[in-house]
Amino acid sequence: MDRPATLLDEALNLDNGESISHQKRTGRVVLVEDCVETSGAFVLHHLLKRFLSTNLSSSDNIVIFLAFAQPFSHYDRILRKMGCNLVVQRENKRLTFFDMLMLECPDDGVEGGLIALFGNIQKAVEVNSLNKNVNIIIDDISLLEVAAKGSTRDVLNFMHYCHTLTTQFGCTIVIVVHEDIYASGEESTLPLPMAYLADIMIKASPLMTGLASDVHGQLTVLNKGGTGELGSSKSKTRNFHYRIKDNSVDYFYPGSRS
Repeated sequence: MDRPATLLDEALNLDNGESISHQKRTGRVVLVEDCVETSGAFVLHHLLKRFLSTNLSSSDNIVIFLAFAQPFSHYDRILRKMGCNLVVQRENKRLTFFDMLMLECPDDGVEGGLIALFGNIQKAVEVNSLNKNVNIIIDDISLLEVAAKGSTRDVLNFMHYCHTLTTQFGCTIVIVVHEDIYASGEESTLPLPMAYLADIMIKASPLMTGLASDVHGQLTVLNKGGTGELGSSKSKTRNFHYRIKDNSVDYFYPGSRS
C-alpha cells in the first residue's frame, strides 16, 4: 500500500492518490482559516494542484475558481513552480476561472450581484457534473463580504445557495477566510457559520513558542467525519508543523525534527 503523499493529505483522507471528492455525489465543504501572521494560501495551492493532477484518480476533477484576492497570473505563477500549468488546465476546460477582483455588488446585494454570480457558478457545475467531480474554490470569502458592501447576511445567503450544490451535484467547496479580521468586530459573525457548514476545517496559526527559522507555523485539521454508531462522533483532529519552500511545503509532527 502506498503511503500518503503528505501529512496534510492523510488528515484530509487524500491517501493513495485519491482526492477529497473521489466518491461522486458526495459533497464536502473545506474551510481554510488563517491570519496575518500565517497565511493559509499554501493550503489552497496544495488543494488546487491536487484537484488538477493528471496522474492520479483526481484526473476526473474540474475546478471552478472564484478569485477575489489575486489575479489569474498570481496563481499560475505559483502553481507552475509546483508543476501545474493553469493556462493549460484552463484551455483543457478543467479550470473555470472567475476573476472577481473588480466585483462590487449594488445596494440590493444578493438580488443585484450575488444571485447572478451564483447563476454563473450553477451553470458551470451543471455542464460538468455528469461525468466529473466539481470543486469550487473561493479565495477569499472575506473579500466577497467587502464586495457585498459589508453585508454578512448577503454573503451567508450566497454561501447557503452554494452549499446546496454539495447535495445536488456532489460538489466540494473550498473556502478561505481570514479569522483575525473578525476578532474585534462583534457584528461580524462570518467565521462561525462557515465553521458550521464545514465538514473539514484547516487552521493555519503561528507557533505558540514564537518564530523559528525551520518552522513557519502549525496546522490544525479537524475532519468532522460524520456520526458513527449510537451517535458517536467520527471526527478527528490532527496537529502538525509546516515549512514552506520555494516549490513545495514540508509537513511534520512537532519534535520530529532536530
